Amino acid sequence: MAVYLQEPYTFRAWLKDQIFLSMTAKEYFKSLLTPFNIVIGLFLVLIGIPVSVMRFALGLGATTNLTDINPWGIWIGVDVMSGVALAAGGFVMATAVHIFGMKKYQPILRPAILTGFLGYIFFAIGLLFDIGRPWRLPYPLLVSYGTASILFLIAWHAVLYLTTQFVEFCPAVFEWLRWKTLRKWAGRVTIGATVFGAILSTLHQSALGGLVLLMPSKLHPLWYSEYIPVFFLISAIGAAVSMVIVEGALSHRFIKDATDPHHAGNMSEIYLGLSKAGAAILFTYFGLKWIGVAHSNNWSLLNTPMGHWFLVEVMVFVLLPCLLFTGAVRERHPGMALTAAVITVIGVILNRVNVSLVALNWNAPERYSPHWMEIVITLTLISLGILTFRWIVYRMPVLREHPEYKGIH
Repeated sequence: MAVYLQEPYTFRAWLKDQIFLSMTAKEYFKSLLTPFNIVIGLFLVLIGIPVSVMRFALGLGATTNLTDINPWGIWIGVDVMSGVALAAGGFVMATAVHIFGMKKYQPILRPAILTGFLGYIFFAIGLLFDIGRPWRLPYPLLVSYGTASILFLIAWHAVLYLTTQFVEFCPAVFEWLRWKTLRKWAGRVTIGATVFGAILSTLHQSALGGLVLLMPSKLHPLWYSEYIPVFFLISAIGAAVSMVIVEGALSHRFIKDATDPHHAGNMSEIYLGLSKAGAAILFTYFGLKWIGVAHSNNWSLLNTPMGHWFLVEVMVFVLLPCLLFTGAVRERHPGMALTAAVITVIGVILNRVNVSLVALNWNAPERYSPHWMEIVITLTLISLGILTFRWIVYRMPVLREHPEYKGIH
């Protein structure tokens, strides 16, 4: 764990304490030889990085199963749409703590912001793999001024929100760097950044759903709805609440020495409080999904193979965790809340994959299945995200408070 010292404090001392975690270079590199690090390191060096290089060297045709008929693959369904939804915890928790004054959730605020920030960074990296000409990624922002285009809207939302999340995370960075003046100014802009971030994220999450509105003839009628921007927004909030629970449980299980022991006793109450929100959000989402079916009068499609799959998504991954969240609150059972959160996270990923892959071009003769290299690159991005998160929380005051700033976050 990181060690915080009092002045005078030299750069060499800071480097040893904050980068090498109070160890010598030899001791630090020896401490990295854990089974987890070895497995991920071997995967990245032997498979992940070489395949990633091959993607850019050989192009999409040689490394993916994407075609003109099926231009969206798991990079869009998992890396982009699912990743953005699961990264919504930053704006949800910042809004709850800074705007609505729910200070009991302060211990999970910075991890949520960090997860959201990293989620958007790797969302952008994932787009580089998916675009045939990755150097044109900034085009919707700077070249193609299609102000009526949904992609123009999404691109600007993503860039502005990524910048906003960096600003929201700056207090932790400045505490780590011991830049007290900048830390003071970063704290003063927190409320403004939170409001701006909430507006941007709300628009961005719904805009991703709006992108699907352009494809009424390609998306299966049970998934296509005029309300799909609302579906994306509500489900993203449900994913945010659930992801915060899952992340907190994993952090306190596998990164104990980087967490504040004083917060561990409060986590059960935090999980139960989030369960109330999770139950309400999923119940709302469940009702809206059926309103969408009724509005389009697609009841007859429920008794089809695609209809059965739709029922699995809605009943197993929406209604079931909604009931589990309710039971967790009633029985005061944090373990049940964690189970509900895991099912919800899986359900949101399933929904985004259904919308972008399974139900898209559902009646086309040519169906898409991911190339093994696409799967490897997705696992590579996830692995890099996990390693980056661990590196940061072991050094910066994310899962614990900095001794000089206790109680003023």
